Amino acid sequence: MHIGILIFPNVTQLDATGPAQVLARTPGATLHMIWKTLDPVKTDAGFSIVPTTTFKDCPPLDVICIPGGAGQVDLMNDEETLAFVARQGATAKYVTSVCTGSLVLGAAGLLKGYKSACHWASRDLLSAFGAIPVAERVVHDRNRFSGGGVTAGIDFGLTLLAEIAGEDVAKSVQLGLEYDPQPPFQSGSPEKAGPERTAQVRAMMGPMIERRQKANATAAARLG
Repeated sequence: MHIGILIFPNVTQLDATGPAQVLARTPGATLHMIWKTLDPVKTDAGFSIVPTTTFKDCPPLDVICIPGGAGQVDLMNDEETLAFVARQGATAKYVTSVCTGSLVLGAAGLLKGYKSACHWASRDLLSAFGAIPVAERVVHDRNRFSGGGVTAGIDFGLTLLAEIAGEDVAKSVQLGLEYDPQPPFQSGSPEKAGPERTAQVRAMMGPMIERRQKANATAAARLG
């Protein structure tokens, strides 16, 4: 089994590394970190991830996963990236995303008629691609699996691992990772954070969301 995670400049690293930490433990699987070149890719956290393969050399994938982050905006109308995602997504057994990576799947024409998760601040943009936005941490619709924002990538990874290798394997991996969330604050979603804090965070994200909305509209128009 070949599992591929797309990485790109200014990717939110946990969107990619959270699922990678889980899915790398899939029995018999090879994990690929994929970009256009093998040059180190700088993440939004300031450090870099080194790709293991390129678009050109990537084998046919059984699982393709698209993470999100501010760098996702530049992918929305990147013909080379979208062609790679569409090509691999057409034959992959599982087509997946974390956070705003679902918008890239949408721009590649892979979410029409499918339910999908996304980061709460950009979830509504999925509709432009004929997808059905769902406010859940992990969404499973046929062979599409998607995680919500950032940390949901670990939940997504375990859910997908259970689908691939069985619940017993996923539970053992969860224990091995000591994944037992006990957050110090109950403010990890708009519903828990409340309207005032949500408005503050949305305002902080305003310029990036505006860029994302424009790129989204262009990508949706291109798809017709």
